[in-house]
Amino acid sequence: MSGRKAVRSGAARAGREFAKLVEVQQRLRAPRGCPWDREQSHQSLKPFLLEETYEVLEALDSGDDRKLVSELGDLLLQVVFHAQLAAETKRFDAADVARAIREKLVRRHPHVFATGRARTSAEVLKRWEELKAEERRAEGEPERQSVLDGVNRNLPALAEAFQISRRAASVGFDWKNLDGVAKKIEEELGELRRAARRAGKRGKTRAGARQAREQRNVEEEAGDLLFAAANVARFLGLDPEIALKKANRKFERRFRHIEQQAGRNGRRLEELQMEELDKLWNRAKRLRRK
Repeated sequence: MSGRKAVRSGAARAGREFAKLVEVQQRLRAPRGCPWDREQSHQSLKPFLLEETYEVLEALDSGDDRKLVSELGDLLLQVVFHAQLAAETKRFDAADVARAIREKLVRRHPHVFATGRARTSAEVLKRWEELKAEERRAEGEPERQSVLDGVNRNLPALAEAFQISRRAASVGFDWKNLDGVAKKIEEELGELRRAARRAGKRGKTRAGARQAREQRNVEEEAGDLLFAAANVARFLGLDPEIALKKANRKFERRFRHIEQQAGRNGRRLEELQMEELDKLWNRAKRLRRK
């Protein structure tokens, strides 16, 4: 089978399976369908949409294809569920959703589907943003006053920091090399240390409004450090949310190991001196991930 025929065959099979999925969800929402499904709304489904998204990310990290297929299916169900809710009030349906994203992909890839050209991924992203702006103008949306307009405020803070810094970098507001990024981290860490020292000294002798201001300053400097860290990841081509998730899992794995090691000796972590904890931690660091 030629490559083009294989693509068409795969698309046809996907279309048939997608149609069956839509039919199943219609049945679940029907008068004699599932009581739980019939009670749901766009708002009630929001937590599940977020949860399924994170489970897909976890499946990607696991390297388990069977798990990834399952989790992608759960996420696709959320799309179909929302489309079915809208179809019941004749706003739009699953076909509208599929058509909208297909048309958008074709429109925003003129270097593939038309006569446009793009030699690098950077050129693709630049043209993508230009096409998005053209679409907003065509739809009568007000002209954006800042490149930061449109960043979703509902994103987790780290993901929002990534998007903000990515937008700023797209117009040249960025470091030239890794040394510049590292210096920014050192600068922010120094400011946090100074703010913490000031708050600590005054906390011993003063209270009230001034101490509260010092604590707010510590919070602000800690936020600046975290924002700079998100920028480091972005500069290196990494997603800080995913990088931090992996760091969380690594810390958890190592911490559980030192808990187990202490337990085997009949002791709890609270009973150990810092030197003993350091030894256990260093041993955990040397263990290869299973």
